[in-house]
Amino acid sequence: MDGHTEPDETLMLRYGQGDVGAFETLYARHRGPLFRYLRRQCGRRDVAEELFQDVWMGIINARERYDVRARFTTYLYRIAHNRVIDHVRRRTPEPAVDQQDPNVILDRLSANPGDDPERRAEATQQTERLVPLLEALPDEQREAFLIREEAGMGIAEIAEATGVGPETAKSRLRYAVAKLRQGLGTEP
Repeated sequence: MDGHTEPDETLMLRYGQGDVGAFETLYARHRGPLFRYLRRQCGRRDVAEELFQDVWMGIINARERYDVRARFTTYLYRIAHNRVIDHVRRRTPEPAVDQQDPNVILDRLSANPGDDPERRAEATQQTERLVPLLEALPDEQREAFLIREEAGMGIAEIAEATGVGPETAKSRLRYAVAKLRQGLGTEP
């Protein structure tokens, strides 16, 4: 089995045994979604970059102690969650979303480059509407939403990554989605 199809947990265990290539595969798989999550949580690129490096250093430092208790993504986002909390405690609150750069904030939600110009313009407008709605969410709801969107985690994994019960995670996610839909005028 090559590194492209191996589960993250197996790659992390191999990395703990000294296989640097396994780490490179993990990093390549998770760097984009993790950075976007951190950027959206703290609002500033420089802070997100600092936290991003800190999270990966945490992974590197824990490589020999890593034990599979949950999915690797749950482990990774738990570390990221803790770094964000530490950052918030150390510093004055900063805007959660950089309103000057909505394409960075919600690049996953924008249209494909191959789409026609009208669809791209519509997607850009919706993204610009979504940015302030996302920023207006309570921190816990925004975090649950971003973890689901960036890491593709389910309720149980969001709960574990953020240190809350599954019902709390489900509630936070449900409220976040409802508020975003309401703000966008797309309520079912």
